[in-house]
Amino acid sequence: MKIKKQDVLDALATISVAGAGQNMVESGAVKNVIVFANEVVVDLLLTTPAMHIKKRAEADVIKTIQEKISPDAKVQVNIKVEAPVQTQKPNLIKGKPIPGIQNIVAVASGKGGVGKSTVTANIAVSLQKMGFKVGILDADIYGPSIPIMFDVAEERPLSVNVDGKSKMRPVESYGVKILSIGFFTQPNQAVIWRGPMAAKALNQLIFDAAWGDLDFMLIDLPPGTGDIHLSIMQSLPITGAVVVSTPQNVALADARKGVAMFQQENIDVPVLGIVENMAYFTPAELPDNKYYIFGDSGAKHLAEDLDVPLLGEIPLVQGIREAGDVGRPAALQTETATEQAFEALTRNVVEQTVKRNENLPPTEAIKITTMAGCSAVNK
Repeated sequence: MKIKKQDVLDALATISVAGAGQNMVESGAVKNVIVFANEVVVDLLLTTPAMHIKKRAEADVIKTIQEKISPDAKVQVNIKVEAPVQTQKPNLIKGKPIPGIQNIVAVASGKGGVGKSTVTANIAVSLQKMGFKVGILDADIYGPSIPIMFDVAEERPLSVNVDGKSKMRPVESYGVKILSIGFFTQPNQAVIWRGPMAAKALNQLIFDAAWGDLDFMLIDLPPGTGDIHLSIMQSLPITGAVVVSTPQNVALADARKGVAMFQQENIDVPVLGIVENMAYFTPAELPDNKYYIFGDSGAKHLAEDLDVPLLGEIPLVQGIREAGDVGRPAALQTETATEQAFEALTRNVVEQTVKRNENLPPTEAIKITTMAGCSAVNK
């Protein structure tokens, strides 16, 4: 039986990609179909790298062609992943979106010491390994650690000319573009700035930089809920926020406040989910054992209570700390449980970003006004 391309397209029009509202052909997921005798090659373009969705799409294509056209058909499915794009309508954005940057994800924590910067660094590396273009804005003005974690503490951004204007070129490490106040201070120099000075410095890092095209910009926010957070959300339309916590009650109480900040009516930044860091400890000599040093499933219960996704559980592993200290994020290590944990976390972040962009309008940057000595936040 001679297989015709149109027959293949008709067959593919009967199935859809998980989460899509149209069939594969109508949605544009089918980019090309090539037929050689009884061999069929189908090129698919998906918007999420989630492994289960890719596997299901591949299986559905093979099964449908063999059932509807020919059981002897040899089917090859090539899948390419395209970064989710947040469609921004200029009349909705009150802040200044950065040209070329598709998604801006803020990584926050209610308190310090829970591993927020470590999570940020490893999500960035995992995204880069998946093929996305990634940048990190280290907005932790008073305690920047991203330069150390990427082994670029001694680097300095160079000046480049972009459309006749002098811009900072971000420092690049492991394929990730980075800007941090840490590049402009000495290791033993304390940053003693009031809020307006810190906000001005951040605006320079954001808008006076040649970021180029990025699929994701990750913003490593300072701990807590304060002036820097408002300055960032005033400057940029944040796509979504990721909140990092450990399982212990004292950290969860602050993480709850972090989620509440983003969900405040006048801020309204979608919370993509919660990450439980230092979730459990597994000794190398007892690989099947889990010891819940800081508590069992605290962030999971918090996520359920707040009705937000639990994005991942990162184990307490000495190698993660060591990797950060030497400037080589643990996610760079291949075929390790740590790499798998960060990869699963990152895939969930991407999947939640896709859902957010499909189901919600673009985020508006907030406007901050001061009345009678009190700060008021308005859309």
